[in-house]
Amino acid sequence: MSQTTGAAGPTVRAAEDLRGRTVVLIGGGSGIGLRVAHRVVEAGARVVLGGRTAARLEAAAAELGGAAVTWRTVDTGDTASLAAFFGDIERVDHLFTSAASYQVGPMRELSDEEAASPFDSKFWGQYHAVRLAAPKLARDGSVVLMSGAASARPAGPAPAYVACNAAIEGLGRGLAVELAPVRVNTVAPGTVDGNLWSNRPAAAREAAFAHYRREALLARPATEDEIAQAVVFLFTNGFTTGSTLYTDGGYTLR
Repeated sequence: MSQTTGAAGPTVRAAEDLRGRTVVLIGGGSGIGLRVAHRVVEAGARVVLGGRTAARLEAAAAELGGAAVTWRTVDTGDTASLAAFFGDIERVDHLFTSAASYQVGPMRELSDEEAASPFDSKFWGQYHAVRLAAPKLARDGSVVLMSGAASARPAGPAPAYVACNAAIEGLGRGLAVELAPVRVNTVAPGTVDGNLWSNRPAAAREAAFAHYRREALLARPATEDEIAQAVVFLFTNGFTTGSTLYTDGGYTLR
C-alpha cells in the first residue's frame, strides 16, 4: 500500500490504495456490485466477480474489460460452493457481498420459510463468505457488509427483514473486533433506483419510489453508483472500522 507519513500519522491515497489489490465482489455481475467493480478497476485493482449466473458474470467481465477481471460462479447459500470459490483465490484485499435473494412481508402473512429467507440468504450468506475468506484476507484489507436502512426505520410491516438488516450491522461490529486489524464496515442503503427495482412490477416500483421521495430528506432514491462510491470509501479509508454508513438520503432521520 502506498502511503506517506506525516506528524499526524500515515496518509493513504485512495486510488493508490487499490492499485494492484485483489477485490472480490460476490454479486458483482449486476447492480451495485457491478458499479463497485467499475470503480475499483478504474483505480487499478484486480477484480474477482462471483455470482450464480455464468452468462451474467461473463457479460459483466466483458463490460469491464481487461485481464484484471476474472469471474467464477458461486452460490452464497451453499457453503461448499463458497469454499470452492475462495479455494482458488490466493489473497483477498477487499470483499463485498451484495448477492442475496429473499422474501419480505408481514409476519402474519409469511410462512416460516419465507420469513427466514432474509437471514438464510442475506445474513448467513455474508457471514459464511467472510468466514471462508478470512484466511486469505490481507491484514490491511477490509470487508464491507450490506444491510439496509430498514434496520433503523422500517418502511412497512416486514419484521424479519428489518431484524435481518439490524443483525448484519451487529455482525459488522462483531467481525471488526474479531478480525482486527482487518477492517469491517457495513453499508446501509435505502431505496435504490437500479437493477433490483427494474426487475419488479412497475406499479410496485413507482409506489416505492413515491414513498421514498416523500420520506427521504433528499426526496429521491439513490443511484447504484452513489452506493458504490460509499463502498469504495469504506475499502479505502484506513481508519474506519465497525461502522455502519447509512447511504439513505436522510430517510432514517424523518
